[in-house]
Formats: sequence, structure tokens, C-alpha cells
Amino acid sequence: METQSGTSVSTQASWQAKQVYLMAAVCLVVGLIVGYLLRGSSRSGLPATTSTSAAPTVNKSVGQMPSLEQMKHMADKQAEPLLTQLKDKPNDPALLVQIGDVYKSAHQFKEAADYYGKSLEANPKDVAVRTDMASCLFYSGDPDRALAQLEQSLQYDPADANTLFNLGVIKLRGKKDAKGALVAWQQLLDKNPKLDARKKTEVQKLIAEAKMKPQQGE
Repeated sequence: METQSGTSVSTQASWQAKQVYLMAAVCLVVGLIVGYLLRGSSRSGLPATTSTSAAPTVNKSVGQMPSLEQMKHMADKQAEPLLTQLKDKPNDPALLVQIGDVYKSAHQFKEAADYYGKSLEANPKDVAVRTDMASCLFYSGDPDRALAQLEQSLQYDPADANTLFNLGVIKLRGKKDAKGALVAWQQLLDKNPKLDARKKTEVQKLIAEAKMKPQQGE
């Protein structure tokens, strides 16, 4: 019985580790796509933040990736001083975004989306934050809500490159809508003629990829 129990625990732990690494791999791959154009930019009225500065600390000496539960705990600890400030300034959009960034960096996408959403209640025209919220919704497995947020962003800024880029990515990856992705990316190129050459090349590669996909209705 002890051997069977030990084997069961070992198997469970191994499976949990595989899930964590799979989740991290998915987030890494998607992260290289969604928000690609956003890197290096700053949000309206906010300093630029990076995943490195907001990410919870990983125990490098151990060399193991923390579980999602451990990352949640680390994010909670890191967000504590910000949450304390939030008690005095519950509707501060910049503070809410900072908290969202902490949870996003820890792959706690639902929590991050919630804080971004609260920030947008106070500052609904912040397209960059809405784009972050859409990405988190997509990571959380809700492409429809993500697309709705991006469509709302376009109401404020029809030419926003980040919004159009992510709109295409989520339509292609989340909804298998190659035609819709092509429309979004072509609008991106048409409305942003001065787009950085490297980023323009990336968009053109995605357009070529989408053209190889079966179109809806075929």
C-alpha cells in the first residue's frame, strides 16, 4: 500500500509539473505574438512596464519553475503594498494597472483582466490598457470577450497598431478566422504607413501564413 501510495503521489507531482511547464510554454509562444507591437511602448500617462520588472521572483538556485499556485502566492505578496495604496485610492487607474501588471506577469490572467477592467472604468479611453486586458482574456480562454475589447478599442483609435495586430492574432488563433485576421492586418499596414520595418515584416509573415489557412465557409 505504501508503495502504491508513493507511486501515486510521484505520478501526480510529475503530472502537475508537466501541466505547469506546458502552461508556461503556451504563454511564452502566445506572448511572442500577442502584444508584439506593444513592446517598448508606454501606456497613456503611465511609464512603460516590462514583464521582467513586474514578474515574481523565481528561485534560480533551485532551478525549478514554480507552479501556478506558487506564482499566484508570489504575485499576491508583491501586490500587497499596491493593494494597501488602493484602499485610499480605489479608483486610481494607474494603480489598478500596476496591480494588473503584477498578476499578468505571474500568469494569473483572470485577476489581471479584472484589475485592467477596473482601471478602464475610470479611464475607458486608454487603448493600451484595453489591449492588455484583451490579451489576458485570450490567455484565459475567452477569445470572444477579448475580441469585444479590441473592437471597443478601435472605437477610440481606429488606427491603433497594437489593437489591429492582436485583433488579427486572436481571430486567427482563437477563432480560426483567417479572413478576419487578414482584414485586420491589412488595415494595420494601410493605417500605419510608417510602421517600423521589422514589425512590418512580422505582420507580412503572418498575412502570408493566414493566406495558407482554409477560409471560413470553404
